[in-house]
Amino acid sequence: MLLTLLLTFAEADLAPPRRPASPVLPQVPGEALLREAKALRYGQRFYEAAERYRRFQAEHPQSARLWEARFWLAATLEQDQRWDEAAAAYSAFLQAHPDQGMLVREAKLNRVRCWGIRQGQSPEAAPGLVAALGDEVPEVRVFAALQLAKRGDRRGVDALQAGLALPAYADAASLALIQLGVKPQAASPAQARFLVIRIQEAGKKESVTIRLAASLARAVENYLSDDQLQQARRKGVPLDHLTDRALELPKGSILLSVEDGKSKVTVTVE
Repeated sequence: MLLTLLLTFAEADLAPPRRPASPVLPQVPGEALLREAKALRYGQRFYEAAERYRRFQAEHPQSARLWEARFWLAATLEQDQRWDEAAAAYSAFLQAHPDQGMLVREAKLNRVRCWGIRQGQSPEAAPGLVAALGDEVPEVRVFAALQLAKRGDRRGVDALQAGLALPAYADAASLALIQLGVKPQAASPAQARFLVIRIQEAGKKESVTIRLAASLARAVENYLSDDQLQQARRKGVPLDHLTDRALELPKGSILLSVEDGKSKVTVTVE
């Protein structure tokens, strides 16, 4: 009897400890629908994916993830080459969610691409591109000008000249100007110096890097949230005179560094 008790206690000591049951987290309403839409999109079943994103919007109009459904609906329509529908969907996203940071920039560029493809076929395309020449984001202005230049439209010449200072667009802008019969203007000393914007979003390993000519330094504000703008002002950063400040500082200097709960933005002079 004693031996049996001892063996029982020994087995109890060797048994692995019981883990408490994991709490069941409440599912976000419509989350399964978003997962299904994503899987369909990855499987290149774009028509079905778009239907799921539209269904999510109709069934969950107050959802905190409505921005996600709107953006990916537009992206899905673009992947399906439904250019007019995609442009309209990007416009709906931009109107409803102007606070979505980098996705706003992405949506604007994607919408310009859709309009560019539909020039001469859709009545909304050319007016949309011309309106984009006045956008607050320099890359959007230049990209719109490049689309117009493909059809010999010279209304984007000024934006193309400014695009010579943007490394990602310089070659394309120069070629477009030449094809339009316009001589590309040499970059000014201010344009020869660049600002490097690094955006580190919370929870993401890799940061987003953007380069701007110092002459376009005012555009830095477009990459800052309202909280970050207020923080910059409290620090005494001269937001209205960033170009002058960038030219005064030696290369490698930090022009500003601000952060909120969502991201950290650092701007250095090169």
